[in-house]
Amino acid sequence: MRPAGAHGDAPRLVLPRVPGRALATGRVSWRAVAVRQAGSTGPGMLAWCGGCGYGQRMRRISAVLIDIDGVLTVSWKPLPGAVAALRRLRAAAVPLALVTNTTSRTRASIAAVLAEAGFPVTAGDILTAPVIAAAYLQDRYRGARCLLLNSGDIVQDLAGLTLARPDDSAPADVVLAGGAGPEFSYQALNQAFGHLQRGARLVAMHRGLYWRTSEGLQLDTGAFLIGLEQAAGTEAEVVGKPAAAFFAAALAHLGADGAGTAMVGDDIETDVLAAQRQGLTGVLVKTGKYLPRTHQAASGTPDHVLDSFADLPALLKQLP
Repeated sequence: MRPAGAHGDAPRLVLPRVPGRALATGRVSWRAVAVRQAGSTGPGMLAWCGGCGYGQRMRRISAVLIDIDGVLTVSWKPLPGAVAALRRLRAAAVPLALVTNTTSRTRASIAAVLAEAGFPVTAGDILTAPVIAAAYLQDRYRGARCLLLNSGDIVQDLAGLTLARPDDSAPADVVLAGGAGPEFSYQALNQAFGHLQRGARLVAMHRGLYWRTSEGLQLDTGAFLIGLEQAAGTEAEVVGKPAAAFFAAALAHLGADGAGTAMVGDDIETDVLAAQRQGLTGVLVKTGKYLPRTHQAASGTPDHVLDSFADLPALLKQLP
């Protein structure tokens, strides 16, 4: 099936509204994203403090994007100092959004868990890979029958999509890969492989290889996605981080520009360097999935490195 919006104007990205804050809509090209340039001053403006991290980009920051898993929490338990740090950002009136590839919960559920743990957030502050995936599929493959391969109930965030039942033998137009878990059985992967052989598109919410839980590192979708791509002779269309359009949607949500926004994450490639390629300032934290070997072998250098999210307020030089 031909992707809608493949020719002519860029597809219109329409994100569903949730209580607390309406996500912005805008025209987003999934191949090349032009980040709107805004002024360099405004409420909540921050400045990086000298001597923190690598200090390669010493520029003023007016907004912050924050990964959740491995940065604020591990297995949904707050990391030391994370709640207090986020509250300090709120008190400073810093525009912020939580941007996550988490696919095990809806954003309403994520907001409830975080709020119960003391984080000052609502569902309107959260942008997830499933929400972006739903918008992408509505733009590019409107009306497509989608086979969902995911661990966790995220159907609420996939409103508007036609989801095929796992026992439905009719051909699917799209295989939609979410987060890995027990649902990624041989039977399920082989079923997805069969649909791909018959011409279905492969769309992935992310391609992370692993994530950290309270029990240690766990395999994630990317480890299985590589096999599906190789076996079916196809390439997944990735819509979550590190996709450029994901960061563009987050910036549009805040009404911010890349040059004045920082991205804080524990994945040096997917969170930090991907954001830096879109003009944001990258902040890597040594929590969650962070490993010294992946840091050393990375394709680039983070703008800043912190021991944890709790150290983020120490980067503030002054508030206007």
